[in-house]
Amino acid sequence: MMRADIVIIGAGISGAVLAQQYAEIGKKVLIIEKRNHIAGNCYDYVDENGILVSKYGAHLFHTNDEQVWDYVNRYSNWYNWEHKVVAKVDGALLPIPVNITTVNKIFGLNISSEADMKKWLDDNREPYLNPTNGEEAVLNKVGAVLYEKMFRHYTKKQWDKYPEELDASVLDRIPVRTNYDDRYFSDTYQALPAGGYTQLFEAILDHPNIEVQLETDFFDIKDGVTGYEKLFYTGPIDRFFEFKHSLEDKLEYRSINFVSETVDAEYFQENSVVNYPGNEVGFTRIIEYKHFGNQKSARTTIVKEYTTDEGDPYYPVPNARNQHIYEKYKVDAEALADVYFVGRLANYKYFNMDQAFKNALELFSALESTSEPIIQKAV
Repeated sequence: MMRADIVIIGAGISGAVLAQQYAEIGKKVLIIEKRNHIAGNCYDYVDENGILVSKYGAHLFHTNDEQVWDYVNRYSNWYNWEHKVVAKVDGALLPIPVNITTVNKIFGLNISSEADMKKWLDDNREPYLNPTNGEEAVLNKVGAVLYEKMFRHYTKKQWDKYPEELDASVLDRIPVRTNYDDRYFSDTYQALPAGGYTQLFEAILDHPNIEVQLETDFFDIKDGVTGYEKLFYTGPIDRFFEFKHSLEDKLEYRSINFVSETVDAEYFQENSVVNYPGNEVGFTRIIEYKHFGNQKSARTTIVKEYTTDEGDPYYPVPNARNQHIYEKYKVDAEALADVYFVGRLANYKYFNMDQAFKNALELFSALESTSEPIIQKAV
């Protein structure tokens, strides 16, 4: 193991960005990664059907942040991708987010203007001035019928909790459109890396001052990890502190079981992602990866996603109970010298991809008193 000025636990977005930034100012950086690959949950590869697939679910990059967009473009070429999602409801495929088309198909209406759509929403929603949970947040936006058909059971499958058991912020961020716009995101920049995310991370980490040690559990070797200036930890915060505040009530995380199938057909479905919000099936969605980048192959790969409590933690479960437990760990984290907790699992907070890039860049800038990201490489 090399002597390192900076030790980083995890080779996902947060770890890779911090490693690159510190390497550029001459620091020796060691990344310790438990998995057998870099790129965290963004990791992708070409499967047996010749299709670029993501091992841990589709990752769609979108941002309004010029600094983040400039940063990622230094390490990869990108192609425009305006992501669209449809949901199978009552046998029909309906656009998500809810828009005029969604309402017209479900209710047999002929709404054609934004004014009429706004009126329909006002007439059907159940107003809550300050929603206190996920159910109230959705009812406040779209009313009871759409809530039951598109959100209630899907939320239960995804989180193993009904909306009323989750913080309002989980479902309050779901957009509702008053026009025909069927894009899932509305950000200025929406794109995918031309060579895939793994190649993007390889480029970010391509620096002589960075060493990556794969298939190594930090907790198996942590007593020997000494002499560093700073340590950055991107894993579950409760694991770092040996679950000291969670012996009875553990922090909750959700994982995903990905079931991949080869289908002997050119395409399986008409869209890259089809959600299944009802409880007639156990999976939450089916992803067909060849749609991304218009890939060509004789057969196709589909992946069904089942959320579960077992397996690698992917995202935290935001509610008052978990936040109360997390706050105890946060106090412990802030008391440590030269150890920093960064990313979704360490901060027990959901980040979009661009937010994860931004968070890591801002942390480096705050610690090292720089005003702009340090970038030397261009594609």
